[in-house]
Amino acid sequence: MPTEIVVITTVLLLYAAIVVSPGPNFALISRLAISGARQTAVGATLGLACAATLYAVLSMSGLALLLTRIGWLAEAVQIAGGLFLVYLGIKGWLHQPAADDEGGIPFAQDSFARGLRLGLLVNLSNPKGIAFFISLYAATIPPDTSMLARGAILSGGFALEILWYGLVVWLLSTGPARAAYRRFGVWVERVMGTFLVLFGLRLIFEKRT
Repeated sequence: MPTEIVVITTVLLLYAAIVVSPGPNFALISRLAISGARQTAVGATLGLACAATLYAVLSMSGLALLLTRIGWLAEAVQIAGGLFLVYLGIKGWLHQPAADDEGGIPFAQDSFARGLRLGLLVNLSNPKGIAFFISLYAATIPPDTSMLARGAILSGGFALEILWYGLVVWLLSTGPARAAYRRFGVWVERVMGTFLVLFGLRLIFEKRT
């Protein structure tokens, strides 16, 4: 049991380091939260966490490794994911914020369900998620690790996703953040959009092995 506690702690620390690093997920949640689409941002947070947990389950079961061996499928998913991120980025560039009656910035069709779908699509369309979990679990989880420990890792990873992106949503939904968006909303959208486009192009043109 002490050995498995070390394994769980090690995996979750590495997981946390990856979750908090900037990427398309962070850009998406930040853009939604600061623009005032709080319900969409909360839904997207849950969607990202569910998609990541699905990839983790596939990796633990060995199915993810099988999927990566199907070259044409992995390539198609990677290109499709890149195109989706580029689409989101272009939408950010074209979006023109307009203040509402309370001085905030509404986001079109702000809803939890819409955010949930968006979060799932963004994370599931990034096949690098599978590669991350395969490499992480292969390097840190011994084959004889108990199901209880594996369940703790899955639950801990899900909680880390929710806590981190929930914190991002909370911070960027505050008065000062919204006030900054009211002044610089167009440029915030363009900066976030540019990040999403760059991440998408990287996925599209990155060498696939």
